[in-house]
Amino acid sequence: MTEKILVPNIGDFKNVEIIEVLVKEGDKINKGDPIITLESDKSSVEVPSTINGSIEKVKIKIGDKVSEGDLILTINPENKQVEKKKEKTIKEVKTSKSIKKTTATPIITQVASSGIVGASPNVMRFARELGVDLSQVHGTGRGGRVLEVDIKEHVKNIGSASASKKNIVEDMPYAHSEFGAIKVEKIPRIKRLSGPHLVNAWSTIPHVTQHDEIDVTEMETFRKNLTDLNTKEKIPITPIAFIIRALVNAMKRYPNFNSSIDPIKEEITFKKYFHIGIAVDTPHGLMVPKIRDVNNKDLSAISNELRKISKACKELKIDKKEFFGGSMTISSLGGIGGSFFTPIINPPEVCILGVGRTESKQIFLNGKFQRRMMMPISLSYDHRIIDGAEAARFCQDLKISLGRNFAFKLAI
Repeated sequence: MTEKILVPNIGDFKNVEIIEVLVKEGDKINKGDPIITLESDKSSVEVPSTINGSIEKVKIKIGDKVSEGDLILTINPENKQVEKKKEKTIKEVKTSKSIKKTTATPIITQVASSGIVGASPNVMRFARELGVDLSQVHGTGRGGRVLEVDIKEHVKNIGSASASKKNIVEDMPYAHSEFGAIKVEKIPRIKRLSGPHLVNAWSTIPHVTQHDEIDVTEMETFRKNLTDLNTKEKIPITPIAFIIRALVNAMKRYPNFNSSIDPIKEEITFKKYFHIGIAVDTPHGLMVPKIRDVNNKDLSAISNELRKISKACKELKIDKKEFFGGSMTISSLGGIGGSFFTPIINPPEVCILGVGRTESKQIFLNGKFQRRMMMPISLSYDHRIIDGAEAARFCQDLKISLGRNFAFKLAI
């Protein structure tokens, strides 16, 4: 006779949704094997089989809601299969050669046909949140079960897979040399090191970029007229120093911008320090050193440190540690030209500010057109932690700090 497997007493799980059906009719299962996964607002839980046997009829499906005592499936207990097992064993002994060929084949066929992958409820929930198909993940746990570290490794390999696909596309039927003279060189070391990091960042972070313009007329007038009271000489302060101070003020009001997320542990780390990364263009490639504790430095100190680290990068005299531990990054094209662009976030940071060249424009202000100095900005942010409304407020905060209500005179 068949036996029934019911939803057991699993605490507060009442009228909860079935999110995974881990078996199908005809499957052979052992006592303790998971058969379904339930998920409530609080957590997920696997329901195991209470006996060994062969599944006769599955009575539920994904999306059904069940409570304690509801019927899950009917099963033929293992003792009913004894005679069939004996007959099969006799046949297998007579054809010993075929035994070697068919060893473990039933298990492989079951997994391939059903798409079932063993994993704990927490791992399955984590995979769903990242949009990872568990059937594509190689499990290293006991019996091939997928662990969190397996999903993490799978996500890391996405960048490599994307790069491989690109290489396939670039595999042209004709060599470049067939069309004219060429010159082949090795990719610079810095670019070889940063390339995979950029691919991984672009592949794993949901980027959103917001563009805006800031009226920096008063700031530029103030900056260009800074003079030493004793020597009467001009004090050279780069515009980036002002932007750094404005970022610190904004990050204090919007702490999500000074954070890092760990999708594996489902945690957010809020940083109490303010270390700003500066993208430095060098003959060796792009480098992003950090200026530490900018909240405790005045504009002159920040400007001097910018020149110092820029020189150290170009001469390859900067310590490797200085490229890590940042709050957010500034990528400025102001010295070269251009306006808006889409800078790539430098993980584990969650945002990056792109700055274009400041230009004089006709702006309608106070009822008439006026010539104003407008600075284009492009803020890329990680949409997993920062939403559009917060990013818009952050940009407005920068506009207030650097704009017509310029208030940096006391910051020197």
